[in-house]
Amino acid sequence: MTDRPTSPWPLPLPPGEEPPMPPLSVWPTGQRDPLAQLRDAGCVSGTETDIDRIPPAVAAHAIATYTRPGDLVLDPDCGAGTVLVEALRAGRHALGLTSRTRWWTLARANVTAAKTAGAWRDGSVLDARPKVLATVRAAGLIGRVGLVLTTLRTAPDRANGPDRDPVESALADLATTLLYCEPLLRSGGHVAIVTRPLRNPDGALVDLTTPLIAAATSAGLSPVERCIALTAGLRGNRLVTRASLAERRAAARTRAAGTLAALTAHHEVLVFQLAHDAELAAAAAAGTPWPTEDEVIRPAVNGAEYPGWRRAA
Repeated sequence: MTDRPTSPWPLPLPPGEEPPMPPLSVWPTGQRDPLAQLRDAGCVSGTETDIDRIPPAVAAHAIATYTRPGDLVLDPDCGAGTVLVEALRAGRHALGLTSRTRWWTLARANVTAAKTAGAWRDGSVLDARPKVLATVRAAGLIGRVGLVLTTLRTAPDRANGPDRDPVESALADLATTLLYCEPLLRSGGHVAIVTRPLRNPDGALVDLTTPLIAAATSAGLSPVERCIALTAGLRGNRLVTRASLAERRAAARTRAAGTLAALTAHHEVLVFQLAHDAELAAAAAAGTPWPTEDEVIRPAVNGAEYPGWRRAA
């Protein structure tokens, strides 16, 4: 494997063509407030400081939906490790990467706490950047990962140049990470990207869906589902927001300045599969005959071919 992917981002589309938009579903993952979710999961103190973390309820729902017991769940930018905790609690193996000492310490503590509470699957946290997944050190992971579950990290302490927009920087980094992760997916595996809503200075929502789908397509993945993971509670036909006091004050200031603003009530989850797997699923749904060879040559990824990977028809 090469040290760094060479595919461009985002993948250029033909003039006038829009990226495919996958079906939409809603996850009822906001019935408990964020701190209660961390307590329920047994996370250590300090986990709440990871503002870009995937909420435990969202991670648990994704893991239950897209994996089976014994699968390997990978978070290539794991932060404080909520994904790893939920993977272990669900009887899955877990592997996380982070290059920040603060998050590495918290993620390791969370993995240890989960194991102490009875989780028996293997969980590890590497002090490394996602590019390690494209080196020989990760060769043993090729074709073994059942779910890549990660988030778009836009924290202000990210390493950005003086003229580089932090959201664009985060999108570019995640696009590169997807290229590293694609060869690691097993047949039938999924990639799920969780994003919280972001707003421009004028209050308009930032379009994260389009560039993320373009980045995943460039990495050899196909969108299969678009989900709304609620962070607000459901009370009959009403949503009860669980915004923090700081978020409420920020929204009030924005409205006082004459700009419409709403409290966050959901995260968006984009789900992808290997392009070949998605084609098989679409063909099966349409009743289209498909070749029955046991072995299919996988297209080259990052300049390397992976022959002999078994595909389930």
